[in-house]
Amino acid sequence: MDDRASTGIEGLDEVIGGGFPKRSLVLLAGNPGTGKTAFSVRFLHKGAELGEPGLYVSLAESENVLVQNAYRHFGVDFRQLKREGKIRILDLVAMKGEGVSAAVEAIIDEIASSGAKRLIIDSFTAMAQAFKEPIDVRVIVHTVLSKMIGQLECTTIMVEEMPTGSERVGLGFEEFVADGVIVLRRGWLDGRLLRELELVKMRGVPLEEPKLIFTLKGGFKAFPPFRHKTIDKPKRFQPTPDPPGKFSTGIPDLDVILEGGYPRGSYNLLEVDSEVPLDAYGHIIRSAQLNFLANGNAFLSLPLVGLTPDQIRSFLTPYMDGEIFDRNARIIHYGTPTDKPYAVNVAGKTFEESFDQSWREIERLKDSRNKPVFSFIDLVTVEYVYSREAELRALGKAIANVRKYGDTRMNFAKPSVTLLKEFRDISDIHLRIRMVHGALVLYGAKPYTGLYNFDIDILKGYPSPKLTPIM
Repeated sequence: MDDRASTGIEGLDEVIGGGFPKRSLVLLAGNPGTGKTAFSVRFLHKGAELGEPGLYVSLAESENVLVQNAYRHFGVDFRQLKREGKIRILDLVAMKGEGVSAAVEAIIDEIASSGAKRLIIDSFTAMAQAFKEPIDVRVIVHTVLSKMIGQLECTTIMVEEMPTGSERVGLGFEEFVADGVIVLRRGWLDGRLLRELELVKMRGVPLEEPKLIFTLKGGFKAFPPFRHKTIDKPKRFQPTPDPPGKFSTGIPDLDVILEGGYPRGSYNLLEVDSEVPLDAYGHIIRSAQLNFLANGNAFLSLPLVGLTPDQIRSFLTPYMDGEIFDRNARIIHYGTPTDKPYAVNVAGKTFEESFDQSWREIERLKDSRNKPVFSFIDLVTVEYVYSREAELRALGKAIANVRKYGDTRMNFAKPSVTLLKEFRDISDIHLRIRMVHGALVLYGAKPYTGLYNFDIDILKGYPSPKLTPIM
């Protein structure tokens, strides 16, 4: 968009309408270590890519330190960009109080001579501290930054330092002058580091979700709310071979986190918060099922509440051969009996009868193919159709069978499952998915992991979950 200056921050531009309004003043605030420099470096780098020269005014660290950090941590070569005339760096670290007015003039002259269209002042806090009276700071903000820079058609980020533990932005009045205010924070989710970006203010932009989570992995990347993605031309799923002693999850990123995948003979738990949509967490289940089938193995599923065998088939067969599904997949069916080869009719049977029939199906699959079986059990369905007591009776036998045959089981639970604590305790692998500011976060309780943003990549022609560490 011609009237927008792209931030270069993946995930942020789509939330704020394509970028910052050109010739705007944006206040970027945060405690130490929250990512303000990473944001600023990426903003100038994006400008260089778009042919918009930039000026970095540094009052917090010397030019050498800034250049080294930009390259070491974010992969941005400021030296090369300087040689190409795409950016300039104005090192004012040694500025003293009596030189502030001259420094401001130097900034304006530098903008005019370089034709800069993007400006970073890092940090305005250091500049403000050099003034003796707060009124002097107000004059600079009002007359120089809000007017002069606007006249020079320079989109500006003014960095503000917030002391650790403080929520106050600057001296308080900068927020009213700025066109946009962004606050970066370091928080915690279940004892794990979480980075948050709050859009406190952005003139002319309706904000559906004013908070985003982000990562500094590879620079600066924000994660907008999760959205369903449609695949117009499905392609065949490409499986991952099973490593020794493990079953691939079907998700390369998750295989790395789990050091190869689900262990053979393992009893596992996928715990999902109530607000997480089916078309998100369903991909964890679908990927494992597709990978098992594509590798010539089998699976049996007691599906999520309300899903029928035909629906399960329709979710998978766009990405695989329908005959392979019919031959190697078995879905527990509670409705009117059907003669579909992949349906296991259990309507009207007790839990013990249904449980025994399910294991007989697993044994038949194993005997006929001499292949391992992935079983998926929705504990919400078990409690809904049968009872908590039935679920408890099945625990010991189910674990013994999985261990004995060297298969793998994935149990699915939501917070409403009454035996959730027991399943957490006995599981070999315990994964959890939560929603934070509309985005999805996955992490391992067992094994213990950090937080990962969970999204879906459809470029391969089939849904491929992607996990990005929040660092």
